[in-house]
Amino acid sequence: MILSDRAEEILERLGVELIEQKKEVHDAGILKDDEALKELVNLSYLKIKAGQFSLTDEGKEEARSCVRRHRLAERLLVDILDAKKGIVHERGCKFEHLLHKGLDDNICTLLGHPKTCPHGRPIPEGECCKDAKRAPKKLIMPLFELELNKKAKIAYLQTHNRSILQKIIAIGALPHSEVVLLQNFPSYVFQIGKAQFTVDQELASHIYVRVS
Repeated sequence: MILSDRAEEILERLGVELIEQKKEVHDAGILKDDEALKELVNLSYLKIKAGQFSLTDEGKEEARSCVRRHRLAERLLVDILDAKKGIVHERGCKFEHLLHKGLDDNICTLLGHPKTCPHGRPIPEGECCKDAKRAPKKLIMPLFELELNKKAKIAYLQTHNRSILQKIIAIGALPHSEVVLLQNFPSYVFQIGKAQFTVDQELASHIYVRVS
């Protein structure tokens, strides 16, 4: 079942205050008549007694998922969309509601199973993270991390430096181009089509590739 945005926000807040800060109950306060609270109680995620509420076991699990989705959303905004950190929390609050179960694992895998959000807070592990420990795999990475002789496609270019961007474009390293890393020491040699190019790690760090 998909929760309302307001219910997810409450669960996320409780996930931080009751689970991460290890509190047992929370004062309902002005939220006591909130419709989203009734939604959570009806779903057996919350228990309310004497003006205080606590999370059920099912509620703790869902709250943990809400925290995870929010922090993954922040990570996505910073790492992939290059959003400024000053607006990340606000945008993350909106974006997290799109990362329903399943999609959050896809995003986590895309990002290489990050351990913390951009603010340094821990991102709860998902099933995909447990699988990654058994068989580590990143879907998107900077070119210099690509395994030698493994084919990949350029996913995006990440730089605000016009000079660097012009150099990358000049050699034809454009999104969707197929690339193979041929050498990684002392410099990086990669092939696009039939042409080969040599770059340093700084330039290679601005080219992100997607592996299949």
